[in-house]
Amino acid sequence: MSGSTQQTRRVILASLIGTSLEWYDFFLYTTAATLVFPKLFFPSLDSFTALLVSLLTNAVAFVARPLGGVVFGHFGDRVGRKTVLVVTLLMMGVSTFLIGVLPGHAAIGALAPILLALLRFVQGLGLGGEWGGAIIMSLEHGDGRRRGFNASWPQVGVPAGYVLATGLLTIMSFTMSDAAFLSWGWRVPFLLSGLLVFVGLWVRLKITESPLFAEVEQRGAKAKMPLLEVLKTHPRALLSAFTARIGVDVAFYTFTAYIVVYITENLDLPRSYALNAVLIGSALQLVLIPLAGALSDRYGRRPVYLAGVASAAVWVFAFFPLLDTGSFPVIALAAVVALVTHAAMYGPQAAFIAELFSTRLRYSGASMGYQVAGIAGGALAPVIALKLYESFQSTIAVSVYVVVALAVTAVGLAIAPETRDIDLAAMPEDEGVGKARAVGPFA
Repeated sequence: MSGSTQQTRRVILASLIGTSLEWYDFFLYTTAATLVFPKLFFPSLDSFTALLVSLLTNAVAFVARPLGGVVFGHFGDRVGRKTVLVVTLLMMGVSTFLIGVLPGHAAIGALAPILLALLRFVQGLGLGGEWGGAIIMSLEHGDGRRRGFNASWPQVGVPAGYVLATGLLTIMSFTMSDAAFLSWGWRVPFLLSGLLVFVGLWVRLKITESPLFAEVEQRGAKAKMPLLEVLKTHPRALLSAFTARIGVDVAFYTFTAYIVVYITENLDLPRSYALNAVLIGSALQLVLIPLAGALSDRYGRRPVYLAGVASAAVWVFAFFPLLDTGSFPVIALAAVVALVTHAAMYGPQAAFIAELFSTRLRYSGASMGYQVAGIAGGALAPVIALKLYESFQSTIAVSVYVVVALAVTAVGLAIAPETRDIDLAAMPEDEGVGKARAVGPFA
């Protein structure tokens, strides 16, 4: 049922490379939306409004992600995981390349930001279908006792993509003048995506289909309308997946995206302080996320997840005062500890959400629950943080916002049962763990 160890490793590698490239593309835009796009695509607006509108175009991808989750989740449950993963990688790579050649407002006027938002929407569609397929392929191959560890590797694509995207943008910005960087330097990392995507495609085309999905297909048990069946048979799972992700997203984008705005706009410090601090924390996450996944195999998904929730809720109140010191070592410490708390949540998250759904509906269910939460969580987090600080002139308001979101995540974990010991192969095809009665946070 589990496939060979060699094939499992190949699947995990393919998932990791693919998600790293997808998140590389995604974070290129997120970083450029704070550093470049306000001046290039919204030059007629004042600096604050231009930044706000630029962040809203960034949020377009989060709106597209649930649609991508629905569309590609349907085909992932109908035609297989592997095929969908090839398509999503192509979509992301092509759209990112096109952003790299897109003229600015000075060249084509109002058409420039419209095309920018459209390409960001396509990026969101691709990423919306990518996450579910990558983590499910890793989860459904290999030893059932290591599902948390295996499924955590696609999650490593987030810090890997961030390190690659931010690292390249940082190198470009510091090896040329501001004028050259704004003119053409920022485009180079976007254009590189067109080359890197072929690496991901080559690896993905060499893997086999999920053995659990292959069995469902062999029995003729595939869902005809996966999303409708998920809504009917997995309501608790959807609610749990949705709420369990919100706080993680709000905390992450506060710690990694809003920090850039706060450091540069409010503290008037070099943007390198924020970028390099997050870069260090993200590099550590390359190890910490799989470690958290492995710990969830030993101690359970929810105990590890909840430890991260509690730690992040405490640390966010120290986070901004540490940034206010203006000292780079202290700022780096603030970002590193923040991303350690995120790793504790993000490591077991993939297995936790995917294990809530039966095999025939897993792609649709996991994608939908995860991606819809992205709108309420990550899409609006930097914008809400920006407005809260502007309204209250205090970071306490931002910290309270993060804690409220984390409390929602704690509720999502509490209403679901522990999934670590579930036999996915024996799970009833018309029911997921999400229909089972929740029996306390550490059951």
